[in-house]
Amino acid sequence: MPSLLRHLSLRQLTVFLEAVRQMSFARAAESLHLTQPAISMQIRQLEEVVGLPLFERIGKKLALTQAGELLRHHAACVIGELQDAEQVLGSLKGLRGGRTTVGLVTTAKYFAPKLLAQFAQRHSQVDIHFLVGNRETLINALRDNEIDFAVMGRPPEMLDTQAEAIAENPHVLVAPKSHRLMGTRTIDFHDLRDEAFLMREPGSGTRLVMEALFKQYLFTPKRMVMLGSNETVKQAVMAGMGVSLLSLHSLELELRTREVSLLDVIGIPVLRNWHIVHMSAKKLAPAAAAFREYLLSTTQSHLDKTFSRYR
Repeated sequence: MPSLLRHLSLRQLTVFLEAVRQMSFARAAESLHLTQPAISMQIRQLEEVVGLPLFERIGKKLALTQAGELLRHHAACVIGELQDAEQVLGSLKGLRGGRTTVGLVTTAKYFAPKLLAQFAQRHSQVDIHFLVGNRETLINALRDNEIDFAVMGRPPEMLDTQAEAIAENPHVLVAPKSHRLMGTRTIDFHDLRDEAFLMREPGSGTRLVMEALFKQYLFTPKRMVMLGSNETVKQAVMAGMGVSLLSLHSLELELRTREVSLLDVIGIPVLRNWHIVHMSAKKLAPAAAAFREYLLSTTQSHLDKTFSRYR
């Protein structure tokens, strides 16, 4: 649209995307080191250019309108392409540093920062940022070019991506430390039919693994409780609310301190893989490519060293 090209600014898009990420003009102002009136003015000017409202108030919460959701997608693509260009042009100048943004599914946040710390000791000039979210969030971020690549479980089928497995991701059945079946060998899955199963929210990869397991065993638990994060699920398990299927790699602290137990159920652990995923059309800049190669070469050995005793 010609009027957008003439009147829209990159500054407005940057402010808009930060307001979307924070869903708060006040927090966006703090993040961008601006005043809240300055944020409001930029959004108002952008709405005037677009000719439609981008945000609406629902009760006390800020929400995107349909126009705002459409603009968010295109604005993220524009900013992402410019960041890619900056990285590629920088590499032509022989820069040794660089920046990359990596998406992590919420379970990967338990081990990826440790690998980043090791990488940073060798490449202190590389600036790496993480975007943490559930599977659905990362699929959208890949599509919108908000991240260079993602560390996730099953690669998305609806996007044209390249994926490479970097490590096994065993899912285990975790229970309270005093569970009645603790210490029992080769438990039949249907012996758990009276248990409450604690599940992640829709859009979570962990939930998809649990649903596939239920389907495989034609199993319907007596009760299911949906919780919004791995941390909430683990706290609920420790409180005796029920059992859950979680990635072994999210349980390092709880297993080390013996706050939970793992049940020896036939067919479990469920073996999946961690993957590095990026869009097929995306050319990774040197910083992103270097961190990707480091993850490919070190993730499996790091996880084996940490978790082999619990397998």
